[in-house]
Amino acid sequence: MSRPPTGTPIAGAVALVTAGNRGLGRALVDELLERGATKVYATSRSSQRRRDERIVPLVLDVTDDASVAAAARAASNVSIVVNNAGVQLGTPVLDAPLDDIRSELETNLFGTIRVARAFAPILASHSSSAMVNVLSVLSWLALGRGYEISEAAAWSATNSMRLQLRGQGTVVTALYVGCMDRDVTAGVHIPEADPRDVARQAADAIVAGTFEVLSDDVTRFVKSQLSRDVTALYGQLLAAA
Repeated sequence: MSRPPTGTPIAGAVALVTAGNRGLGRALVDELLERGATKVYATSRSSQRRRDERIVPLVLDVTDDASVAAAARAASNVSIVVNNAGVQLGTPVLDAPLDDIRSELETNLFGTIRVARAFAPILASHSSSAMVNVLSVLSWLALGRGYEISEAAAWSATNSMRLQLRGQGTVVTALYVGCMDRDVTAGVHIPEADPRDVARQAADAIVAGTFEVLSDDVTRFVKSQLSRDVTALYGQLLAAA
């Protein structure tokens, strides 16, 4: 029987954060612990231990099926999963090797899908559970690179996950960020957000069962323009005309 989605308590919970060793991922781990999580699996591609016994380092490569399956076996009691891993390779759509664009898709899209598939049955075992997918404002705004393609695809995948997992009581939250201390936004010249503030908003959304978080002024502005003519976001089209 389907269960209506509700918020997920953080206090007393066990969580997993992909790419949880630095930047926003580290801030998310710290915020979950501050809110009372008893254990947080912080994943990275190589083991990195921190001085807090509540943080469990876990090697995870989201592009590898076996690695994701092993992580799900190791973290089989989580009620909160945060998909934060991402990569940006600076791939011009019409010039970059297609393999580079595929690499971005492999991490940003298929990596998120792999983790969601592996952990969905684990999340279903809880009366309420949460999945947070960290997405860029560039899900909605193209700069001519493969990165934006992968983020737009991950946005669509997140919407599908939200619909498919709601019946088991898992709320899927899309956390949209502009520019901050994340490798994937290096070179994008827009105002930087504080990862700690974004992490606080993510935690609030988990507890409240919020479907979408627009974490800064940049994301709120871009989202507000999506129903307008395409030239609202791409003024250079008017100049060309």
